[in-house]
Amino acid sequence: MKWIALLLSLSLLVFTHEMGHLGFAKLFHTRVRRFYLFFNWGFSLFKAKKFNGKWHFRFLSSKTPDEWDEKNLSPEDQDNTLWGIGWVPLGGYCDIAGMIDETKGTDDLESTPQPWEYRTKPAWQRLCIISGGVLVNFVSALLLYGLIFAHWGKDELPLRSASLGYQYAEVLHQQGFVDGDIIYAIDGKEYYEISDVNKDLLLNNPNIVTVRRDTSLVDIHLSGNLAQQLNESGEKQLMAIRMPFVIKDLTADSHAKRAGMMPGDSIVSINGIHMPAYQDLTATFAENKGKELTIGFFRNGTFDSLPVTIDNNGRIGVQVETHIAKLFKDFHHIDYTLWQAIPVGISHGWKTLATYVSSLKLLFAPGGTKNLGGFGAMASLFPSSWDWQAFWELTALLALILAFMNIIPIPGLDGGHILFTLWEIVTGRKPSEKFLSVAQNIGMILLLALMVLANGNDLWRWLSGKI
Repeated sequence: MKWIALLLSLSLLVFTHEMGHLGFAKLFHTRVRRFYLFFNWGFSLFKAKKFNGKWHFRFLSSKTPDEWDEKNLSPEDQDNTLWGIGWVPLGGYCDIAGMIDETKGTDDLESTPQPWEYRTKPAWQRLCIISGGVLVNFVSALLLYGLIFAHWGKDELPLRSASLGYQYAEVLHQQGFVDGDIIYAIDGKEYYEISDVNKDLLLNNPNIVTVRRDTSLVDIHLSGNLAQQLNESGEKQLMAIRMPFVIKDLTADSHAKRAGMMPGDSIVSINGIHMPAYQDLTATFAENKGKELTIGFFRNGTFDSLPVTIDNNGRIGVQVETHIAKLFKDFHHIDYTLWQAIPVGISHGWKTLATYVSSLKLLFAPGGTKNLGGFGAMASLFPSSWDWQAFWELTALLALILAFMNIIPIPGLDGGHILFTLWEIVTGRKPSEKFLSVAQNIGMILLLALMVLANGNDLWRWLSGKI
């Protein structure tokens, strides 16, 4: 299900990205020869083109008929685009006439520049065409966030309202943090959202963190370089909410069900030892496989306990409630009208993009390249069962990432074309087609190397059981 969700999400993003290029190309009367979702090396699942007043289709085709070639069509049909779906689900492309990109080089251009080609258009029009994909991805992400807030509202758990505190990575344990601590301030500045705390701990190298531990405030002095330490440790996050263990449902052959436990029971102890957090309870279950433990729990406000046998997998056969709104009394839910949600979505999108861009500097810390992830890392973000809210939230996030990554000035990406076009606008000197072709090839080599590294990291994580 994770891979299906990722494929659908990326397909939507690639389609809208390429439609951004196509839309501006058509606006400026630039011919778009082919528009493909997925790559079609030697074979197409589907292709279609309109000419002679009607649509023509081919399925599972390795060759396009000669009569579909624009050279054999009437002048009014030569501008029509061939639409297709390839068999390699790694992206897509928009083949714009007269443009050197990943689909063609200088040898593929017409010997004489034509008025309907990209290369003959004014620089400002070419800038719009090449920026169209990034623009559409960015705007669609902001609109998606707005629609998400309009439909589902916004859930908030203030930093200090996590009644069981937070679970910390080993790198923070080594700094003096204790599981259950609640961060109040960093270098004297008070914090109220966990996302802001994570960002500042990783990116700003703070000196002193003030936490509430039991009933006291404690100052923890940091050694610095938390980002580097996190990279070297291989841990994925600095902190997470310590969740109550509330039973949502029980499996048919559940040891807990046979013992008499029921949905809604909240487990708080094992063998008389107070242990209210899900993280501590599951760790204790894993350490006691096959043993019988006395599990203490609250049911309808009344404490009780039952002997339960832990199975050989370190589980008791229950599904746990994960909806924060049902677990914390200080949880806030805000509903928005559509007109209220749009500006909230725009603000959230900008903040998300800023956080993502800031976090990229972690890649340049020692060991940072280990954090690069490919398709496996992206798939792991999606839930294992279908969840429309999670799907659209992650699609919006990936749209922002796609927009930003594509604007990086590397030949082979839209950002490379944008850079060369801006250079032409500023200097009045247009780079030669040979230079653009060489730069495109170098850029593609760099991108392929980066893809191999990222997906190689995924493979290593999978082999080591970390993904």
